[in-house]
Formats: sequence, structure tokens, C-alpha cells
Amino acid sequence: MSSRLQDTSRPAPIRATVKTIVILMLVGALLGIAIASMVVPPAISWYTSPGGLPGGGQIQAVVQIPEVIRYATSYLIRGQAIGAGIGAVLGLVLGVFNYVRARRVATALTQARLTPPPA
Repeated sequence: MSSRLQDTSRPAPIRATVKTIVILMLVGALLGIAIASMVVPPAISWYTSPGGLPGGGQIQAVVQIPEVIRYATSYLIRGQAIGAGIGAVLGLVLGVFNYVRARRVATALTQARLTPPPA
């Protein structure tokens, strides 16, 4: 029964590397969401504000609150999804780069151990 619980199809270092990459992707996605949550609301207010009114005049308009709320929340959620995607891709790139670098160092160390010293 214990043999069914243990997956021996892949070596442990590869599983650890995949785990590290997935964690970096999740952290990147969370950071992307957090950054988007700070950047998108000012972008919404800048995008929706009228510009260049002569004499500092005010726009008189009838606002439909449900439509404005729907627009703002959909824009915020879209921005957070884009931020999460960018953060996850950056986490993936960082994880793969870290893996390749560690593998090169391990290969160089192995070759250094295997080559005999010059006579």
C-alpha cells in the first residue's frame, strides 16, 4: 500500500524544482494582483475624468450608479487578472532561469571533480 502512495517515476530533484517553480509562479501572481490593485484605481479615475474644461467648469451629468460600479469593478478585475498573468509568467521565467543556472553550476562542479589535475 505504501508503494502506491510514493511516486517514484520522477527523481526527487525534479519534483522539488517543479514545486519551487510553481511557488514562484503563485507568488508572482499574488504580487501582480497586489500591484494591479494599487495601479488600476488611479488609472480608472484618470481615464474617466474630463480634461480641459474652460474656467474650471463642472460637467453636469446624470450618472447611472449601477453602470458605473459595473464598469469600475470589471476594469479592476480585468487589471488584476492581467497583473496575475504577468506575475505568473515572471515567476515561471525566474524559476526556469534559477533551475538552469543551478544545473550549470552542478555540471561544472561534477566535471571539475572528474577531471584529473594536470601533472
